[in-house]
Order: sequence, then structure tokens, then C-alpha cells
Amino acid sequence: MNIIQTVINQGFAADVPAGATQEAFNPVSLLFPLLMLAGMYFLLIAPQRKRQKELEKLQSDLAVGDKVLAAGGIYGRVVSIKEDRITLELDSGRLVVHKSAIMGKDVDAVVQA
Repeated sequence: MNIIQTVINQGFAADVPAGATQEAFNPVSLLFPLLMLAGMYFLLIAPQRKRQKELEKLQSDLAVGDKVLAAGGIYGRVVSIKEDRITLELDSGRLVVHKSAIMGKDVDAVVQA
């Protein structure tokens, strides 16, 4: 155990030049990392949370007859809603998808309305 402590202490002593003293902790040195974290939050996390809330609101406000865009680029009209399953009417038939697969409302339907 003493050997390990000696090696560690020698490693720390090697960082300090001979005759120099170690400086005290300066709280200003934390300013840049904190600013970086705040910038990352406002540039990356906050907009993503806003988009997620808007998508959840859109998915919870779906009604029968809405024209929607599902994941994978599938356009359809909502025929029925049962808990978390949504039946879409397509040109070629019907498709049942999970509510989370709805990515937005059909842009053409919104413009015509």
C-alpha cells in the first residue's frame, strides 16, 4: 500500500515545478464548462423537447377523418381510433398503425381546409 501511495505522490509532485506552489482553486475556471453546458441545452435539448411535445399533442388530438402522414411516408385518412391503434384508409385498402407512427397532418389537407 505504501508503494502505491509513493508512486501516486511522486506523480503529483512531478506536475509541480521545483520551488513553485500549487494555486488555490479558482471558481472562475468552471465558467467556460458551465457556459458550454448551458449552450448545449438551449441549442440541442430544448428544441428537441419542444418538437416532442408538439408531436405528442398532435397524436393525442387526432380525430376520425383527419388526413395524416404516418412513419415511412404513408398518407391516409383516420377511420377509427382504439386506444393506441389507429386505422388508416389508404387508396389501396386499410392499414392499422400504432399512434406513435403518426408523424404529422397531411399538408395538402390543411391547405385545402
